[in-house]
Amino acid sequence: MAARVDLDDAVYGVHAIEEALTAGENLRRIHVSGERRRDPAIRKLLDLASDRGTQIRFEERKFFTQFPYKAHQGVVAVGEPFPYETLEGALAKRGSPALYVVLDHITDPHNAGAIIRTAESAGADALVLPERRSAGVNATVRKASAGASAHLPIARVSNIAETLRKLKKAGIWIAGADTGESSIQYDKANLGGDLALVIGAEGQGLSQVARKECDFLVRIPMLGKVASLNASVAAAVLLYEAVRQRKGV
Repeated sequence: MAARVDLDDAVYGVHAIEEALTAGENLRRIHVSGERRRDPAIRKLLDLASDRGTQIRFEERKFFTQFPYKAHQGVVAVGEPFPYETLEGALAKRGSPALYVVLDHITDPHNAGAIIRTAESAGADALVLPERRSAGVNATVRKASAGASAHLPIARVSNIAETLRKLKKAGIWIAGADTGESSIQYDKANLGGDLALVIGAEGQGLSQVARKECDFLVRIPMLGKVASLNASVAAAVLLYEAVRQRKGV
Protein backbone atom coordinates (compact mmCIF):
# COMPACT_ATOMS: atom_id res chain seq x y z
CA MET A 1 0.00 0.00 0.00
CA ALA A 2 1.34 3.46 -0.89
CA ALA A 3 2.51 5.64 1.98
CA ARG A 4 0.45 8.60 3.07
CA VAL A 5 1.67 12.05 2.08
CA ASP A 6 2.46 14.91 4.48
CA LEU A 7 0.07 17.59 3.22
CA ASP A 8 2.47 20.42 4.13
CA ASP A 9 5.06 18.99 1.74
CA ALA A 10 2.64 18.29 -1.11
CA VAL A 11 2.40 20.03 -4.46
CA TYR A 12 -0.64 19.12 -6.50
CA GLY A 13 -1.91 19.74 -10.01
CA VAL A 14 -0.06 19.38 -13.30
CA HIS A 15 0.91 23.03 -13.75
CA ALA A 16 2.11 23.64 -10.18
CA ILE A 17 4.28 20.51 -10.23
CA GLU A 18 5.69 21.36 -13.66
CA GLU A 19 6.63 24.85 -12.47
CA ALA A 20 8.24 23.43 -9.32
CA LEU A 21 10.38 21.09 -11.42
CA THR A 22 11.28 23.87 -13.85
CA ALA A 23 12.36 26.09 -10.95
CA GLY A 24 14.66 23.35 -9.67
CA GLU A 25 12.70 22.43 -6.54
CA ASN A 26 13.67 19.06 -5.10
CA LEU A 27 10.60 16.87 -5.52
CA ARG A 28 11.18 13.47 -3.97
CA ARG A 29 8.48 11.67 -5.92
CA ILE A 30 5.35 12.22 -8.00
CA HIS A 31 2.21 10.14 -7.55
CA VAL A 32 0.15 9.79 -10.73
CA SER A 33 -3.22 8.16 -11.15
CA GLY A 34 -2.82 4.95 -13.12
CA GLU A 35 -5.76 6.08 -15.23
CA ARG A 36 -3.56 8.88 -16.59
CA ARG A 37 -0.56 6.69 -17.35
CA ARG A 38 -0.92 7.28 -21.11
CA ASP A 39 -2.56 10.69 -20.97
CA PRO A 40 -0.78 12.99 -23.47
CA ALA A 41 -1.60 15.98 -21.27
CA ILE A 42 0.88 14.88 -18.60
CA ARG A 43 3.61 13.36 -20.78
CA LYS A 44 5.61 16.60 -20.67
CA LEU A 45 5.42 16.58 -16.89
CA LEU A 46 6.53 12.96 -16.63
CA ASP A 47 9.36 13.48 -19.12
CA LEU A 48 10.53 16.50 -17.12
CA ALA A 49 10.36 14.50 -13.89
CA SER A 50 12.40 11.70 -15.45
CA ASP A 51 15.02 14.20 -16.63
CA ARG A 52 15.25 15.53 -13.06
CA GLY A 53 15.59 12.04 -11.63
CA THR A 54 12.32 12.35 -9.72
CA GLN A 55 10.67 9.08 -8.78
CA ILE A 56 7.27 8.47 -10.40
CA ARG A 57 4.66 6.18 -8.82
CA PHE A 58 1.41 5.17 -10.48
CA GLU A 59 -1.42 4.85 -7.98
CA GLU A 60 -4.94 3.50 -7.79
CA ARG A 61 -7.77 5.98 -7.52
CA LYS A 62 -8.26 5.37 -3.79
CA PHE A 63 -4.77 6.73 -3.06
CA PHE A 64 -5.97 10.25 -3.82
CA THR A 65 -8.86 10.11 -1.34
CA GLN A 66 -6.43 11.09 1.45
CA PHE A 67 -6.19 14.63 0.10
CA PRO A 68 -8.65 17.33 1.22
CA TYR A 69 -8.32 19.21 -2.08
CA LYS A 70 -10.18 18.10 -5.18
CA ALA A 71 -8.23 19.85 -7.95
CA HIS A 72 -5.23 17.52 -7.84
CA GLN A 73 -5.95 16.25 -11.39
CA GLY A 74 -4.67 12.83 -10.35
CA VAL A 75 -1.14 14.16 -9.89
CA VAL A 76 0.45 14.90 -6.49
CA ALA A 77 4.14 15.46 -5.78
CA VAL A 78 6.00 15.19 -2.48
CA GLY A 79 8.66 17.83 -2.03
CA GLU A 80 10.91 19.13 0.69
CA PRO A 81 9.51 21.72 3.14
CA PHE A 82 9.06 25.01 1.30
CA PRO A 83 12.41 26.83 1.03
CA TYR A 84 11.62 30.18 2.64
CA GLU A 85 14.02 33.05 2.05
CA THR A 86 15.35 35.17 4.92
CA LEU A 87 14.46 38.85 5.02
CA GLU A 88 18.14 39.66 4.52
CA GLY A 89 18.21 37.38 1.50
CA ALA A 90 15.08 39.04 0.12
CA LEU A 91 16.66 42.47 0.54
CA ALA A 92 19.75 41.28 -1.29
CA LYS A 93 17.55 40.51 -4.28
CA ARG A 94 16.10 44.03 -4.52
CA GLY A 95 15.77 45.56 -7.94
CA SER A 96 15.94 49.18 -8.97
CA PRO A 97 13.43 50.40 -8.05
CA ALA A 98 12.65 47.79 -5.40
CA LEU A 99 9.19 46.26 -5.15
CA TYR A 100 8.13 44.07 -2.23
CA VAL A 101 4.78 42.73 -1.07
CA VAL A 102 4.07 42.20 2.63
CA LEU A 103 1.05 40.14 3.70
CA ASP A 104 -0.32 41.34 7.04
CA HIS A 105 -1.87 38.11 8.37
CA ILE A 106 -3.61 36.88 5.22
CA THR A 107 -5.09 33.57 6.37
CA ASP A 108 -6.94 32.40 3.24
CA PRO A 109 -4.50 30.21 1.26
CA HIS A 110 -6.32 30.94 -2.01
CA ASN A 111 -5.86 34.68 -1.47
CA ALA A 112 -2.23 34.19 -0.48
CA GLY A 113 -1.58 32.07 -3.56
CA ALA A 114 -3.31 34.53 -5.86
CA ILE A 115 -1.26 37.43 -4.45
CA ILE A 116 1.96 35.45 -4.89
CA ARG A 117 0.99 34.81 -8.51
CA THR A 118 0.31 38.49 -9.16
CA ALA A 119 3.44 39.64 -7.32
CA GLU A 120 5.64 37.35 -9.40
CA SER A 121 3.88 38.39 -12.61
CA ALA A 122 4.35 42.07 -11.73
CA GLY A 123 8.08 41.58 -11.22
CA ALA A 124 8.17 41.96 -7.44
CA ASP A 125 11.53 41.24 -5.83
CA ALA A 126 10.08 39.16 -2.99
CA LEU A 127 7.04 38.59 -0.80
CA VAL A 128 7.02 38.62 3.01
CA LEU A 129 4.54 36.90 5.32
CA PRO A 130 4.41 36.31 9.09
CA GLU A 131 4.98 32.99 10.81
CA ARG A 132 1.81 33.16 12.92
CA ARG A 133 -1.83 33.80 12.03
CA SER A 134 -1.01 33.60 8.36
CA ALA A 135 -1.26 31.17 5.50
CA GLY A 136 2.11 29.56 4.92
CA VAL A 137 3.18 28.17 1.56
CA ASN A 138 1.35 24.84 1.60
CA ALA A 139 -0.14 22.73 -1.16
CA THR A 140 -3.20 24.96 -1.59
CA VAL A 141 -1.10 28.13 -1.78
CA ARG A 142 1.23 26.53 -4.34
CA LYS A 143 -1.75 25.47 -6.44
CA ALA A 144 -3.44 28.89 -6.20
CA SER A 145 -0.19 30.60 -7.20
CA ALA A 146 -0.16 28.57 -10.44
CA GLY A 147 3.49 27.73 -9.87
CA ALA A 148 4.61 31.29 -9.05
CA SER A 149 5.67 30.27 -5.53
CA ALA A 150 8.48 28.30 -7.16
CA HIS A 151 9.90 31.47 -8.75
CA LEU A 152 9.25 34.31 -6.28
CA PRO A 153 11.46 34.58 -3.17
CA ILE A 154 9.19 34.33 -0.11
CA ALA A 155 10.41 35.29 3.35
CA ARG A 156 8.67 34.24 6.55
CA VAL A 157 9.22 36.56 9.53
CA SER A 158 8.37 36.51 13.21
CA ASN A 159 7.38 40.17 13.57
CA ILE A 160 5.70 42.26 10.86
CA ALA A 161 6.28 45.63 12.55
CA GLU A 162 9.99 44.97 13.01
CA THR A 163 10.19 43.77 9.41
CA LEU A 164 8.62 46.98 8.14
CA ARG A 165 11.10 49.00 10.18
CA LYS A 166 13.97 47.05 8.63
CA LEU A 167 12.59 47.71 5.16
CA LYS A 168 12.41 51.43 5.95
CA LYS A 169 15.99 51.41 7.20
CA ALA A 170 16.92 49.90 3.83
CA GLY A 171 15.43 52.97 2.12
CA ILE A 172 12.14 51.38 1.10
CA TRP A 173 8.88 53.31 1.44
CA ILE A 174 5.98 51.44 3.06
CA ALA A 175 2.52 51.81 1.51
CA GLY A 176 -0.46 50.15 3.17
CA ALA A 177 -3.66 49.28 1.36
CA ASP A 178 -6.52 50.92 3.27
CA THR A 179 -10.02 52.16 2.52
CA GLY A 180 -10.01 55.01 5.04
CA GLU A 181 -10.55 58.64 4.14
CA SER A 182 -6.99 59.54 5.17
CA SER A 183 -5.55 57.31 2.48
CA ILE A 184 -4.44 58.55 -0.96
CA GLN A 185 -6.28 57.42 -4.07
CA TYR A 186 -4.01 54.77 -5.61
CA ASP A 187 -3.43 56.52 -8.94
CA LYS A 188 -2.48 59.76 -7.12
CA ALA A 189 0.08 58.10 -4.85
CA ASN A 190 3.76 57.75 -5.72
CA LEU A 191 4.25 54.03 -6.20
CA GLY A 192 7.13 54.31 -8.62
CA GLY A 193 10.06 54.36 -6.19
CA ASP A 194 11.51 51.76 -3.81
CA LEU A 195 8.31 50.36 -2.35
CA ALA A 196 6.86 47.71 -0.06
CA LEU A 197 3.11 47.25 -0.48
CA VAL A 198 1.33 45.96 2.64
CA ILE A 199 -1.92 44.03 2.14
CA GLY A 200 -4.11 43.52 5.21
CA ALA A 201 -6.14 40.53 6.34
CA GLU A 202 -9.46 39.58 4.80
CA GLY A 203 -12.27 41.56 6.38
CA GLN A 204 -10.09 43.26 9.01
CA GLY A 205 -7.65 45.14 6.82
CA LEU A 206 -4.32 46.34 8.16
CA SER A 207 -3.41 45.56 11.75
CA GLN A 208 -2.71 48.55 13.97
CA VAL A 209 0.98 47.64 14.33
CA ALA A 210 1.39 47.46 10.56
CA ARG A 211 -0.60 50.64 9.94
CA LYS A 212 1.61 52.53 12.40
CA GLU A 213 4.73 51.63 10.38
CA CYS A 214 3.31 52.66 7.00
CA ASP A 215 4.70 55.84 5.45
CA PHE A 216 1.39 56.39 3.67
CA LEU A 217 -1.87 54.61 2.91
CA VAL A 218 -3.46 54.05 -0.49
CA ARG A 219 -7.04 53.26 -1.42
CA ILE A 220 -8.90 52.01 -4.45
CA PRO A 221 -12.13 53.97 -5.01
CA MET A 222 -15.27 51.91 -4.46
CA LEU A 223 -18.03 53.14 -6.77
CA GLY A 224 -20.60 50.46 -6.06
CA LYS A 225 -22.32 49.32 -2.88
CA VAL A 226 -19.69 46.96 -1.50
CA ALA A 227 -17.13 48.44 0.89
CA SER A 228 -13.93 46.79 -0.29
CA LEU A 229 -12.29 44.45 -2.76
CA ASN A 230 -11.00 40.97 -2.12
CA ALA A 231 -7.41 41.17 -0.81
CA SER A 232 -5.91 39.48 -3.86
CA VAL A 233 -7.82 41.74 -6.26
CA ALA A 234 -6.74 44.86 -4.36
CA ALA A 235 -3.14 43.65 -4.42
CA ALA A 236 -3.34 43.14 -8.18
CA VAL A 237 -4.71 46.64 -8.82
CA LEU A 238 -2.05 48.29 -6.66
CA LEU A 239 0.83 46.21 -7.98
CA TYR A 240 0.01 46.99 -11.56
CA GLU A 241 -0.40 50.67 -10.77
CA ALA A 242 3.16 50.50 -9.44
CA VAL A 243 4.21 48.77 -12.68
CA ARG A 244 2.42 51.44 -14.73
CA GLN A 245 4.20 54.24 -12.91
CA ARG A 246 7.58 52.54 -13.27
CA LYS A 247 7.08 51.96 -16.98
CA GLY A 248 5.83 55.52 -17.51
CA VAL A 249 2.66 54.43 -19.33
